[in-house]
Amino acid sequence: MKRVTTLVILGSWLAAAGAFAQATPPQTPPAAQAQKPAAPAAAATAFPEGSRIAIVDVQLVANQSAEGKAATAKILDFQQKKTSELAAKNKALEAAQQKMTQSGSVMSEDARAQLQKEIDKQQLDIQRAQQDAQTELDELNRQLNTEFQRKLAPIIQQVAGEKGLYVLFSRGTESGIVWAEEGLNLTAEIIRRFDALAAAGKTPAPKPPKL
Repeated sequence: MKRVTTLVILGSWLAAAGAFAQATPPQTPPAAQAQKPAAPAAAATAFPEGSRIAIVDVQLVANQSAEGKAATAKILDFQQKKTSELAAKNKALEAAQQKMTQSGSVMSEDARAQLQKEIDKQQLDIQRAQQDAQTELDELNRQLNTEFQRKLAPIIQQVAGEKGLYVLFSRGTESGIVWAEEGLNLTAEIIRRFDALAAAGKTPAPKPPKL
């Protein structure tokens, strides 16, 4: 009988911790939401001898591996930078609006019209900055996910090949797996190998499945 290794299909696992508000100014965009600490990887349990199926929690790999944490840190740094920039723009807008409220009635018509024009310009600038920041965040998240998957896939393939697997299932909220023997869970082993290779600055080359 031919042995076929079917690898789990990697999806998008590195999620941005928050999004930039699209609300009408002068509302200040929210800061990046704190991520809940991930549950620790399950303690190693002996893999059932002769088993040709196994499971892996790729989300847990993303949360706990050095590569996943580094990617998440880049996302959070980007969000914090953009949030600070948007906050500064909102502060300037609020100052202009306050000036209009307090002094608009005593300004000349030309001065009041000029101030209103500046307020309108600042509001439009903030809206565009919010949209641009969200677009950049989405692109950064896509790039980091692609790189994460590129590095992780050969490790999953390597472990699956060594175990002689036919199928490797993804363990997640929508995977359809209700229960599985814990020994079938290869997540801790994959994280260990992923971190070891990352520390050594190496990535295994993908290997074709054996027939």
